[in-house]
Formats: sequence, structure tokens, C-alpha cells
Amino acid sequence: MDEIRHVVIVGGGTAGWLTACHLAKKLHADSAGAGQVISGRVSSGEVSSGEVSSGEAAPVKVTLVESAQIPTIGVGEGTVPAIRQSLRSLGISETDFIRECDATFKQGIKFVNWLRPEADDPADFYHHVFDYPQMADIDLTPYWLMGDAKNTSYVDAVSIQGRICDLGLGPKTMTQPEYQGVSNYAYHLDAASLARFLTRHATTRLGVRHLLANVQAVKLDAQGGIDAIVTDSAGELSADLFVDCSGFASLLLGKALGVGFIDKGDILFADCAVAMQVPYAAADSPIPSYTLASAREAGWIWDIGLSERRGTGYVYSSRYTDGDRAEQVLRDYIGTAAQTLSCRHIPMQVGYRETFWHKNCVAIGLSQGFVEPLEATGILVYDAAARMLAEQFPTCRQAMPEIARRFNRRIRYAWDRVIDFVKLHYYLSQRDDSEFWRDNRRSEYAPASLLENLALWRYQPPSDYDFPSRFEIFNLPNYLYVLYGMDFFTGVEALAPRYPEHTRAQQAFARMRELAGQVAAELPLHRDLIARVKKYGLQKV
Repeated sequence: MDEIRHVVIVGGGTAGWLTACHLAKKLHADSAGAGQVISGRVSSGEVSSGEVSSGEAAPVKVTLVESAQIPTIGVGEGTVPAIRQSLRSLGISETDFIRECDATFKQGIKFVNWLRPEADDPADFYHHVFDYPQMADIDLTPYWLMGDAKNTSYVDAVSIQGRICDLGLGPKTMTQPEYQGVSNYAYHLDAASLARFLTRHATTRLGVRHLLANVQAVKLDAQGGIDAIVTDSAGELSADLFVDCSGFASLLLGKALGVGFIDKGDILFADCAVAMQVPYAAADSPIPSYTLASAREAGWIWDIGLSERRGTGYVYSSRYTDGDRAEQVLRDYIGTAAQTLSCRHIPMQVGYRETFWHKNCVAIGLSQGFVEPLEATGILVYDAAARMLAEQFPTCRQAMPEIARRFNRRIRYAWDRVIDFVKLHYYLSQRDDSEFWRDNRRSEYAPASLLENLALWRYQPPSDYDFPSRFEIFNLPNYLYVLYGMDFFTGVEALAPRYPEHTRAQQAFARMRELAGQVAAELPLHRDLIARVKKYGLQKV
């Protein structure tokens, strides 16, 4: 059999280095010694190729090639809780990660003015938190819909995390070990620092070989797959499997192999961003433990608090506004501090490739697909795809076609569900103050799968049975927080006889309020927590 002995990843950044780490960890690349040579010519580190002298199976080598001239895009700088599992499985210390990536804790997203136009109403927001709704042995959602929680918002009725966020508190105490907390959490981080951090971890701990070189050409084999890449400083590099992490350029899958791109701009209109890094007004300025997402006339503004600065940006549609107007909207949001700050304008390709694994090439990252950076969808999908590739990694070329077919089906399903979920935020809006929002509310611009679910959920609340695949990227709790945060109407009158335990539900809502007060008294302010972690470190698991 044609064993898979060498993987070359083209492109670094978050996607490239996450992929390298997952592959190297699973395949034990650190045991692939230099004496087991694979074919061809190499620069430093002797990443080569050829025959293994013995008849025994050889360890798989993992090589990452990236250009020193291409910077990390790093737009959203946010993650979701799944990243904690990945970091821990890769043997990464949470303390080191926080210290070296300027990371802070993220407990959810606060959506402002998504339901109605900008106004002076301070209550026009909702939280999408990361804690699952606390249902215990009773489903509280239908009882909330029937009014048993009085005027309490959905998130505050079923979770304590919205109140934790509003009070500016962190998700854990210093006595809790790494990756554990009172509430579920992810991180905000500096994308460039994360890439450097993962580079060091991959190369020093996991056995990944790192080459700085520019890809000048791609050589195909007789079957139409990739035989080698030609670089300016590392020569010609052959491999059995190539991973395209080259970003929007898609050097391997798109340009070399000719795999087309499926544009989803007819559903998700936001295709540009203007980004700006903002210093804090004071060294002790509070750090929100959530992403602030504020809707605007042709998109929305993200505001992310790191320990040393804020990362902000306006995600907008070029169909409804232009770059100059978008930059002015962002500067108006930031205020006088924006007068001396520079910004970056970033065009985005919204959609995904027709296939993600073609021949012996797999795309992960922006080369695979992209939707606007709502709720860190990019890193979430890329991390999931990298873990899937590592877990399902083929032992030989003969197994590759079937694994590729399954990979393509699962990733396509995941992207379609992501698009449903992102569109949900726009479709449920009641805004009619601009053409952007009016068009987003039109059913002809919404996926049929989303419309079918919403039609059903008019008559009964969503359930786990509506999310049957393990490859769902967003599940029941995610939909519940958005639906009922945005005043979606579910008629429950006909269902009332099925839910007679009003007293128990009211007691559960009361306990939730009490628990929120108790936990809030124990948790530190978010900025104080980050400072203590950096100074003292967290207890190892």
C-alpha cells in the first residue's frame, strides 16, 4: 500500500498552526526522526522524502511552510468554548496561553440594537451566553414562554451567566484549576500572538518542522493530484498529503486544483470589514468578559476587550454602503480616541469551496470557506475540521477517496448549518431603518432549511431532535438564546396541558435568581482575574 508518510501544510496563521498541532499530536510526529527520510530536497531540518529502509511502518512527518511576508488577518480575535478542549488536548497550559496571547475570558456575546434601530433605550440588548440553560429535571423554556418567569429575560431566567457578564465579573476564581470555571467560557486573544504561541508549541513540543518560504509553483502528478510544491528558499517539497491553509488565495485547492467557490453572498450580505485597535482610556479600564456586537445601518460593530487594548471593527456589506462610510461609522462609534488611529480595510469571500478535500489536498481555514466573523465561527469550523482530519487521517492513498468523501459531506453540512445560524440573527430583526435590514428580513434571502425550522418553532419550542447530527456547529442552546433574545414568538397555548408543573418551574426560576446573587459575590472582576492569572498562574489540572 502507498502509506501516508509526509504531510505538508501550506500557510500558517491560526488555521495552519492549529492544524499542524492536531496532526502532530495525533500522529506522534515528534517520533519521526531525521534518519527516516522521505523523497526530495529540503532546507534546514532536512525535511525530505524517499524510502524507509525497514519494512516497518514509519511515523508521519508534519511540515508547515509559510511566507514571512504574509501577515495573519486576525479579524475577530474571539473563540468559542470548544477551543478549551483543543488547547488542553494539545498539552497547552492555560496560564501560558493567557500570558503569551494577551488573552482574556469570553463568556458570550452581547447583541445591541439587533432587534430595533439605534435608540436611547439601554435595555435594547440580549446576551447569548456560553452556559447551557439550566433545566435540571424540568424544561424551563415552555414555562418561560407561558410567563412563569414574569418579566425576566430568557437568559436570566435559565442561566446565571448574563448577570455575571453585566456585573463585569470573570467566569472563575483563582482556586479553580486550568480550564475549569463557575461558568462556561472561551477567550478573546491577539491573533498574531496566538500564531507565534502555536508555532513554538508545535515545533518544540510536537515535532512539527517549520520552513519559511514562498510557494512559487505547484506540480501535479499524473492523476491530477499534487506531487510537490516549488518554493523560493526551501526548494521542491514532495509529500503524500497537502493541507491548504493559504487563506483566501487558496493556492493549492483553488488555484492549482481548480476547485470552485460557492458564493453565499445572496444569504449573508456582509462581505467587508474595517478594523481598528483601540488603547484603553485608562490602565484600570474594565474589560468586558463578552464580545459586544452592536448593529449598524449596513452591518455590525464588534468590540473585544483584551488586557492591553480593544479590538474593534465594522463588518458591513459593500452592496449597501462603501468603505469610506463604513470607516466613518466605526470612528463615530469609537469617539475622539479614533482620530489618531489607523485602520485596515479587509475584503472577504463569503461562502465555501465546492469540495474541501480533492485528490491529496485538504483545505482548512479561509481557503476552505468563510462567513462573517460572527461569534468566532471561523476558528470554530477550522478547529473542528483540523480535529476531524487528525482523527480520520488515512494510513494509505487507497483509503483516501472514501475518507475524503465523508470529510466533504460532513464539512459541507457544518458550513450550511453555520450559515443558517448566522442568518438567523438578521432574519429575526425588526429593524426597517435601512435597505440592508429590510432585505435581510425577506424570506427569499434566507435558506429554506432555516425557514422550515422557524415555521415549526412557531408552534412548539425547538428540541434536541431538531439537531440530530453530531456535526452540528450550533445546537439547541445557541438557538434558544437567539430566538428568545430576539422576541421570537412561539405559541404555547395548545401545549399548556403538557406542561402543568408551574409551581416547580416558578421555584426553579427563583432559585436561579438566588444562585446568580451567590455566585456573583464569589467571582472577581474580570480585569482583576486576568491580572492575578498573569502574576500567579492557575493551578494545573
